[in-house]
Amino acid sequence: MNIILDKDINKSIEEAIAFCEEEGLEIVFTHELSEELLQTISERTRENPSMYYASVEMLKRRLLNGCYIVKKDDEVYGHIFVHKHMVYKFSVYERSSLWVHAKYRKANLGLFLMHLMTKRYMKDFLISIAQEPAVHRNNELLGMKHIALKDLSPRIVEDLEKIGKLRDELKYKYYVNSYFESKLVPINKILNQINNQ
Repeated sequence: MNIILDKDINKSIEEAIAFCEEEGLEIVFTHELSEELLQTISERTRENPSMYYASVEMLKRRLLNGCYIVKKDDEVYGHIFVHKHMVYKFSVYERSSLWVHAKYRKANLGLFLMHLMTKRYMKDFLISIAQEPAVHRNNELLGMKHIALKDLSPRIVEDLEKIGKLRDELKYKYYVNSYFESKLVPINKILNQINNQ
């Protein structure tokens, strides 16, 4: 099934930037968040069925890779993290814990956060695992490619299973950035050779 992309990515990002300026919202990349905010984010991931639960300790590990937050004064209205997975000797980064406050969801802030994180990791192996159709559309707008689990080496699939990231392909979709896509065949070959030893 192909999703019809009815948004212009550049226009949507320009609109998000303009909206942030109008509303006094600031987008910040950081490696530090308060314990209280991490607890709030952790609880949010527990309560939101479309988010993968992240404990405070998991969020602290993700902070080593940095996160973007949307804030105004001392209030946080959005965030996105990146989770680093090691698959053999390859670092695979997963965009995770994307959330935007309900009153700002129509302003393309989720797309803007995804764009910023995708751009930051454009020369790394970046994957997105999500169930929300809006996230799928945004992934495609950002130039990420939908892949099926059968397209991945069994080693990658095994590692995803170990960390609890293997999901039902009927509900969840997997997207990789263009760098990951360009290296998928050689990575699969290396990992398959290791598995066969």
